[in-house]
Amino acid sequence: MNRYAQPRWLPGPHLPTLWPLLRKPPLPPYRRRRWDTPDGDFIDLDWLPERPGRPLVVLFHGLEGSSRSHYARSIMAATAARGWNGVVPHFRGCSGTPNRLARAYHSGDSEEIHWILSRCRAASADAPLFAAGVSLGGNALLKWLGERPDAARDTVHGAVAICPPLDLAISGHALARGFNRVYTRHFLTTLKAKAEAKVRRGLGDFDLARIRRASTLYEFDDAYTGPLHGFDGADDYWRRASARPWLRHVRSPAVLLLADNDPFVPADAWPERNLGGSALDVRILRGGGHVGFTSGGFPGHQLWLGQQVLAAFNDMPGFDIT
Repeated sequence: MNRYAQPRWLPGPHLPTLWPLLRKPPLPPYRRRRWDTPDGDFIDLDWLPERPGRPLVVLFHGLEGSSRSHYARSIMAATAARGWNGVVPHFRGCSGTPNRLARAYHSGDSEEIHWILSRCRAASADAPLFAAGVSLGGNALLKWLGERPDAARDTVHGAVAICPPLDLAISGHALARGFNRVYTRHFLTTLKAKAEAKVRRGLGDFDLARIRRASTLYEFDDAYTGPLHGFDGADDYWRRASARPWLRHVRSPAVLLLADNDPFVPADAWPERNLGGSALDVRILRGGGHVGFTSGGFPGHQLWLGQQVLAAFNDMPGFDIT
């Protein structure tokens, strides 16, 4: 992989984070498919045009993200340029269509990761299968890799996680301070609207007034996300859904990309220096913000991230893929 160089015209942690939202790459030529889930719900998946026999890249998006997010466009464009197959599964309720059940998605949703990747493994026959996860999706992916190391080795040939929170308490409280509250308000706008719509449909018995009052992710997760998914409030959810305790158990080839100025993931949330026998390759990049990684002169481009993710897959030990 090439080192990342944050442009001088895009200083600090916040401009690199926000600029890609204004400069999204073109939308890939997705084809949408719907899969019914074992519990009677569904997910929507956006696929690149099929190329039989070629490797498949499965990309898990971040909080309230989708296949239209700037990072998804970058990674899927690089996947298509390599001549590989690619798919962006949408977590429940993130495809533009409300899901059927009260259940939504959360940062530690490794069960959903396992089901999706197992089905992708069966569908891709003998072709190599790679997984990438961004932010929330990266945390859930890493948690799955550590929780089920044997199943992971049988399912994926390698994985890359980009800017995952790792310790949800550290990241969650960081998002309640200073300029980070701008990001929190953005997330809560759609999260609260989805929660209220579900409650009004009779999907769960929750205090709507408390949900509406939430001004931090902690307050929202304590009122809704945590109890909705079987956790005892936000503290229990953030502790049990964090990937960091599981990193030392990762046995599949995996790369973790972190930016040293990520406003969502402070250095306190980074992995321990000694991960024992973990196969995880931790790479701290200089700059980039939270999943920013704009490159080049003004106004820049979003090619770097997709190219480096594909390069990481191509360099996974034991595989010679062109």
